[in-house]
This record gives sequence, C-alpha cells and structure tokens, in this order.
Amino acid sequence: MRSILKRLQSGNILISDGAWGTFLHQLGLGVGECPEIWNLTNRDKVLSIARSYIDAGSDMILTNSFGGHPLRLEHFGFKEKAFEINKAAAEISREAAGDNHFVLGSMGPCGFILMMQEKSEEEVFNGFAVQAKALYEGGADAICVETMTAIDEASLAIKAAKESTPLEVICTFTFDKTMQGYYRTMMGVSPEDMIGAVKEAGADIIGANCGLGIEQMIEVVQAIRETDKTTPVLVHANAGLPEVIDGKTIFPQTPEIMSAKLQQLIDAGSNIIGGCCGTTPEHIRAFASVIRNK
Repeated sequence: MRSILKRLQSGNILISDGAWGTFLHQLGLGVGECPEIWNLTNRDKVLSIARSYIDAGSDMILTNSFGGHPLRLEHFGFKEKAFEINKAAAEISREAAGDNHFVLGSMGPCGFILMMQEKSEEEVFNGFAVQAKALYEGGADAICVETMTAIDEASLAIKAAKESTPLEVICTFTFDKTMQGYYRTMMGVSPEDMIGAVKEAGADIIGANCGLGIEQMIEVVQAIRETDKTTPVLVHANAGLPEVIDGKTIFPQTPEIMSAKLQQLIDAGSNIIGGCCGTTPEHIRAFASVIRNK
C-alpha cells in the first residue's frame, strides 16, 4: 500500500493538485447540479481534469467526491448511490494517477451543523464511513478530510475513515483572518485548537485549505508550527481572495505570483503544497518548476 508518510521521510516537498469545481463548470456542469454525479454520467470529463493535474506535475490528486457524503447527496436525490459515486470517483483518479502518484479520497463537510442537532452523530459518522469505504475500494491511497470548520464533525470523519479503512488520513480546516489578526474557522476553531483535536482523532497529516491566499496560508502554517513541529502539513491555498469583475468571479493570483511565495510557505513548515479555488494546472506546473528546481 502506498504511504505518503513514508514518501515524506525523504524530506522532499510533495505537490498536490488544484481546483476542480471551476473546471467542472467549464466543461458543462450546471449551476445547482451535483458535481459528484458526473463520476457516473460524465466520467471522461472528470478524468480529463484529473489527468490535467498529473500532466502538470502533481505528485497526488484528489477525487471528485468532496460532496459525496450521503446526507449531501440526499439533497440531489442520490443518497442511495453514495457508495457507487464515491467508488467511481476514486477509480477515475486512480486511472489518471497510475501507479506512481497518490490518490487522495476527498471528504468534505456533510452539510449539517452537529451542534444544531439537525442530524445525529451516528448518521454523520455512518455517512463518512460509507464514503471512506467506497473511496478505499476505488483505489484511494489516503483519505483527505477537507474544508472543515468544526472539531466535532472533523473528528467523526477521521474516526470513520480510520475504522473503515487502513488508509492514512489528512485533515485540513478552512480559516479566516479576524479583525484582531487571529485565524479562526467560522465555528471559532483556531489552528492550535485544530491540531490536538484532529491528531487525537487519528489524523496523520494536518493543514489548511481554501478561504485564504498564499500569504495568509504562510501565517497559518507558522501558527501550526508554533504548536506542532513534526506532523506533516498540507496546504491548498486559493489563488488570492475572489473579486467580482463584470459579473464574473476572478481569483487574482497568477501562477507566477503564487509560485514566488512558495519558498516562504516551505520555510514556514509546509510538506505538501497544492491549490484550491482559482488555481489551475498552470499554477501546479509553476509550483512543480520551483520545487523540483530547488
């Protein structure tokens, strides 16, 4: 079984992929349509996205399963297809990745806030377990619990993945910068709060994704490293903060702008670097050029 942790022991910086949603919409995904159903209905288009990142130099790629929790799929009428959809997502990325690259099974939030008691912990846990099992059977090398904002939900997702599969688990939270200059999730979780909780739940790799540009991600990684010097850190930064220009959402940071900041992100303590909203294969190609020439 492929191990990201063993690969990181060499001291090399690994390159992840970039945004997926942007490309799904460019390829025809409609507003309000379920992205994950495309694993069954538009397999070739999903495969083309995965291949574009491998061709750009990614060491690892995600799966098109971010919203694959059964409770989220229920909104679209696909709850009963959850296992099939997630397994297909992993199979597609596995085909693109081949034997020499890692596949990260993406698991995003379930769509409900546990503290509001809209859904039980058992329902949420069981849904993550279904998702993790399917991603494992489809060929994922690790589970990436991402874009989390609440410790309770993240912990359930990690535990479900650990109990349902033998895979390593990555967990990333999404932070915003407060008026006071601190980093917190929308549920008030700090980077320091995240570390202890997700490691106790069983996370092997920690980090941050979405919400912030690369400059702010440098500060988040610095905050993580003040508390934890050794756990590998993954960062998926946005291509800057989105701007609406002529009715279109634009992410201002070009591949050149982001890649110029990579060394600072590495010096802060990052081990795996990729992109989130607004990043493209061109961004990943620029990252690979900087990292592999280092």
